[in-house]
Amino acid sequence: MPLPEGLGNLFDIVAGVVPVDLQTAQTGKRVLMKNAARCTIVLFKAAGTAGDDPTVDVQQANAATGGTVKDLDVVDHYYLKAEATLDGDEAWTRYTQTAASEIADPGGLTTSAEEQQILVIEIDAADMDVANQFNYLSLNVADVGGNAQLGGVLYILHGLRYPSASASLPATQ
Repeated sequence: MPLPEGLGNLFDIVAGVVPVDLQTAQTGKRVLMKNAARCTIVLFKAAGTAGDDPTVDVQQANAATGGTVKDLDVVDHYYLKAEATLDGDEAWTRYTQTAASEIADPGGLTTSAEEQQILVIEIDAADMDVANQFNYLSLNVADVGGNAQLGGVLYILHGLRYPSASASLPATQ
């Protein structure tokens, strides 16, 4: 018997930042975490110009729009694939840091702008301030500088509370 499809049963995917030039700061769209146990945040970016290293910031909010927003200071590790040209031969590298909401210059490589990268951050919904209704998660990407550097952000929700066919997934906002 074939396994059920993953989308809807195991995970949901939500756009955080559609592919865009990151030389303008990007405020990530908010995703509702009430129906998921975890979120894997994926930043996928092209190579840019030396010195235009990305900085990302994980936020939590108490409303889908507006409301109160605050740092989610729980990121103590993340995963990175980085290379001049991502061609499938890269291994994941795990980086650790003191728990914070920000990651500046992923990997501390000082060449992160010049490389194509896939950055992965894991967030547990239990780490959010749900007691005060902070049920929305987002990732912001700071202005990388004056030169073009394309990138996008996806949220992969898993541990879904109400697994269902993909067409029946609840709205995430």
